[in-house]
Amino acid sequence: MFSLFIRSIKFLVGAAFTGVLLWALLWTVVGLVTSPPEKTAEEWVHETHELKEVSFASDGPFGRFDPRQIQRGFQVYKEVCSSCHSLSLVAFRDLKQLGYSDAQVKKIAKDWAAKQPVQDPKAGTWGERDNTPADHIPHVYYPGQGSPPDLSLVAKARHGGGAYIYSLLTGYEDKQPAELLKNFPGAKTPDGLFYNPYFANLNIAMPEPLKSTGQVTYLDGTVATKDQMAKDVSAFLVWTAEPTMQARHRYGVAVVLFLLFATILGFGAYRTVWAGVKH
Repeated sequence: MFSLFIRSIKFLVGAAFTGVLLWALLWTVVGLVTSPPEKTAEEWVHETHELKEVSFASDGPFGRFDPRQIQRGFQVYKEVCSSCHSLSLVAFRDLKQLGYSDAQVKKIAKDWAAKQPVQDPKAGTWGERDNTPADHIPHVYYPGQGSPPDLSLVAKARHGGGAYIYSLLTGYEDKQPAELLKNFPGAKTPDGLFYNPYFANLNIAMPEPLKSTGQVTYLDGTVATKDQMAKDVSAFLVWTAEPTMQARHRYGVAVVLFLLFATILGFGAYRTVWAGVKH
């Protein structure tokens, strides 16, 4: 009798707990339907600012990287972005995939502004040495401030990939829209930040990096307009996020063709083996 009483108590407690959860869920749903939360300034802006349309040679299942564009993008990164942002997952020798020779890669590594930190095991002190092709691009660190975001995987980490990077780089605005401040008075950009409608919280600490034509002098003679530089560095960061994309595409096509052939072969074998059997 006592064990039956205990089981009854457990059942009642469980039923009560379940009932409270269902009641809370019901009223939460009712509240969301009858009084939906008001839009934030970020949601309001992002609804009216779709990512800009831009195309890259690597788009689509048969996309391939354009070596000339990727080299131009690397030049923009090196001359404009590398002083603040790291590429910790990219080694200098990986640049050979872009068409650079061994000698060029060695020179790029040696001439890189940031050097590799090394420790003297005897003295316990730190020093620097020149980069080698086997080294990864040096980490950027500001004492007391930390490290700006690493860009190695930014194209995979942000919705839209290259289009997001391009939109962000070309989306800086001198002032916020009057309608935004009218609807959200508290959304005024704080001092020291910059308004960019494509950034997550609208206000970004990075000043506009690409400002004018000729900021970079391309080695291949291409005119380095702001739009061109933004496209090129975006294409380069798509490559850093997935440098083996072209090989993956080739393997994917080969697998699909193999499966198609195997399907036809299997169907032919089925029709041959069971040809004399009445279905």
